[in-house]
Amino acid sequence: MSEIFFNGLGVLFLWLAVEYCLRHETTESLDEASLTPFADDPEVARRVELATGKRVKALAPEEAKPGWINLEM
Repeated sequence: MSEIFFNGLGVLFLWLAVEYCLRHETTESLDEASLTPFADDPEVARRVELATGKRVKALAPEEAKPGWINLEM
């Protein structure tokens, strides 16, 4: 019986913790955060924009500085 109580208490704590962490987030900021992984590749950002209709704030790829090399990882 105590096992069910503690499981319920754990679920309640998790729900309250998530609510506390997301209390100041808006719909727009959550949408922007969900599109962030596509922002570094302009071609992918364009395809995501066409598929979802949401604007992705894409960044231009970083150019190599003179004397530096870009490593592919």
